[in-house]
Amino acid sequence: MKNFIYSLLQRYKNLGIILRHCDGLAALGLRLYLVPIFWMAGTNKLMHFQDTVEWFDNSDWGLGLPFPTIMATLATSAELSGAVLLAFGLFTRLISIPLIITMLVAIVTVHLPNGWQAIADPNAPFANAQVIASAEKLEKAREILENYGNYDWLTSSGSFVILNNGIEFAVTYLVMLLALIVLGGGRYISLDYWIKSKLEK
Repeated sequence: MKNFIYSLLQRYKNLGIILRHCDGLAALGLRLYLVPIFWMAGTNKLMHFQDTVEWFDNSDWGLGLPFPTIMATLATSAELSGAVLLAFGLFTRLISIPLIITMLVAIVTVHLPNGWQAIADPNAPFANAQVIASAEKLEKAREILENYGNYDWLTSSGSFVILNNGIEFAVTYLVMLLALIVLGGGRYISLDYWIKSKLEK
C-alpha cells in the first residue's frame, strides 16, 4: 500500500513536470477571453465619447465622477490598449493594473447597488430583493410577448431574461486580471515570454 501511494505521488509529480510546458495555455485562455470584452467596451465608449463623458459626469442618471473627460479618456484608453496588449501578450502584468482599476471603479460605481447577479434569477442563492421582485416582471413580460408578439421567434436565440447588472461579470474579469498579474502573458505564446527570453541571453 505504501509503495502504491508513493507511485501515485511520483506520477502526480511527473504530470506536473510535463504540464509545466503547457502552463502558458491558462494565461492565453484568460487573455483571449478578455480581449473582446475590453475591445467592445472601449470602442463603445470611443464611438459615443461625449455621451460617455456626460454619463461619467452626471450624478442624477450617471456616475457623478470628478473630472469626467479625464476619467472617460483614461477608461477608454485602458480598455482599448488593454485589448490590444492582451491579444499579443505584451506588457501583460503592466496593462492588467489599469484594467483592474477600471473594473474596481465599475464595480463600486455601477454594479454594486444591484447585488451579485448580472442576470436576474430569483432562484439563485445570492438573489436580493431586486432580483426576487424581477420574477413577477419577467412573468408579465413573457405573458405580453406570448399574447401580442411572436414569442417563439423572440426567444429562438435564447431565453428571455431581465438584466440585473450586478457585480458578477465585473468581479469575474477582475479575478482573471489578478491571475494574469501572477501568470504574465504565458510561456511560448506571448511576446512577454520571447522578449524576456531574449533579454536573459
